[in-house]
Amino acid sequence: MAASGRQAAGGVEEAAEEPRILEPGAAPFGNFPHYSRFHPPEQRLRLLPPELLRRLFPPSSSETRPILGLDVGCNSGDLSVALYKHFLSLRDGETCSDASRELHLLCCDIDPVLVERAEKECPFPDALTFITLDFMNQRTRKVLLNSFLSQFGRSVFDIGFCMSVTMWIHLNHGDHGLWEFLAHLSSLCRYLLVEPQPWKCYRAAARRLRKLGLHDFDHFRSLAIRGDMANQIVQILTQDHGMELVCCFGNTSWDRSLLLFRAKQTTETHPIPELLTEEGKERNRLRFWRQ
Repeated sequence: MAASGRQAAGGVEEAAEEPRILEPGAAPFGNFPHYSRFHPPEQRLRLLPPELLRRLFPPSSSETRPILGLDVGCNSGDLSVALYKHFLSLRDGETCSDASRELHLLCCDIDPVLVERAEKECPFPDALTFITLDFMNQRTRKVLLNSFLSQFGRSVFDIGFCMSVTMWIHLNHGDHGLWEFLAHLSSLCRYLLVEPQPWKCYRAAARRLRKLGLHDFDHFRSLAIRGDMANQIVQILTQDHGMELVCCFGNTSWDRSLLLFRAKQTTETHPIPELLTEEGKERNRLRFWRQ
């Protein structure tokens, strides 16, 4: 997505050349100016139960803590806004005065042009905060994320969204960079929703970059982590970073899995019901791995 891999040094300077990078696969950090035109939010939303966050974080009668979400690689905010509306069951054009009390999203992208567009077009400015952030810059990441969390007296986010970001991190930062990126996310979030790009997308991104006469990705040919990337992500998060796979919500029409993980130390006081999706065949979409 637009902020996916944009976590490379010098990403801001690259992003400033937005008019030059228009073809799919040509944006070196995934910072496409019109990402949602070829990967519309609806394709993800149809796989995600609207009640998911309420089931994961049931409200307590004694507290009014909002759910805090982190959207890494938010691009121009189309998916961020769509997720917010989806999980609060808001229709187009509908607003809710109490909605910002339920869910707050911090949405970050490496591209300041895209972030500026997201801020201007966001219909929920009280609930969605957009910031320019190179997520792989440890110092800046710590300052900006802690600043947001401290407003709510928290040290971690309830849920993180990593939608079509992992490939760009991997291509720009190599195997160790991908490992570190997932380590940072897993330490910051109680739950994590990940949409990994399959290996065929890596080849397509490299090929299109070469066709445009741009520099190849530094790490593409030397990557040892390759093949079934969804499985590779699962292995890294579960074996190295203390998370467990809760469920797979299925695949989008462009063949990307939506995987939900949970930090193992998260106390499970409200087990996720097996039938979370709508009636009929939708009920069979979720596959659960139980302890």
